[in-house]
Amino acid sequence: MAIVSVVIAFIMSITGESDAGSTEITIGHHVTRTIGGLTFNVDTIWGTFFAGGLVMILGFAARRALTRDTHDHVPTKLQLFWEAIVGQVNTQVEDNLGRVHSYVAPLAISLFFFILFCNWLELLPTELNHETHLLPAPTADTNLTYALALLVMVSVWTFGIRQHGFKAYAKHFVEPFPVLLPLNVLEELIKPLTLALRLFGNIFAGGIMLALIALLPLYVFWAPNILWKLFDMAIGGIQAFIFALLTVLYFAMARGTGHDDEHEHEEATPVPAA
Repeated sequence: MAIVSVVIAFIMSITGESDAGSTEITIGHHVTRTIGGLTFNVDTIWGTFFAGGLVMILGFAARRALTRDTHDHVPTKLQLFWEAIVGQVNTQVEDNLGRVHSYVAPLAISLFFFILFCNWLELLPTELNHETHLLPAPTADTNLTYALALLVMVSVWTFGIRQHGFKAYAKHFVEPFPVLLPLNVLEELIKPLTLALRLFGNIFAGGIMLALIALLPLYVFWAPNILWKLFDMAIGGIQAFIFALLTVLYFAMARGTGHDDEHEHEEATPVPAA
């Protein structure tokens, strides 16, 4: 990213496009509405609804493809794509939790596709001018990434309490030594922050780079724009995958040593002689 920024700055300097009036970029600008004393980022809200609608459309289309009985019984392309994604997520869940959990797997799959669509909205040419961007990436707003991270961590804490009980789950905060209680609590509180800021930082940086590239002259604009959008598309997919994978890993950590103890018990159980 640093190399691309230097190249863009060099091209803008030799083409005379670096005056303050034409290169002004507003960082973190949102279309806002104030209701009842609360300020809402309207562009983030409608981008979130749009991405959520795409996920629902994909889900209904996949359900229709999976339940349709074709005359030759050959799976459709959408069915193969969906089965590949679900199979990969189920494998990650089973490897970490010992079985495919009825809540964790759907949550990870839904988060992956939702975040993926949110990230890819930035690639669409929907910016009319510097003040109007119809579909900005909602994951470039910390309000959404914090909400997603909070959803994941509350689900993880609930899962851990249901697996072990409140006392047993709270006990791990004082292990292996009670003096580590503040550090363990701090670590648990930092998890949603890092989960949210990792996603926000990568998508927000990608949006800034697209805004910088848009300032280039038209005769050189197309090449870096295409290359960066392809790179940004890959980054969006990777970040969606990392978020879903970390979600699964946090659930596995909340389960604690119960999974290992269960396997150790199974291995220690003698097999009756024939």
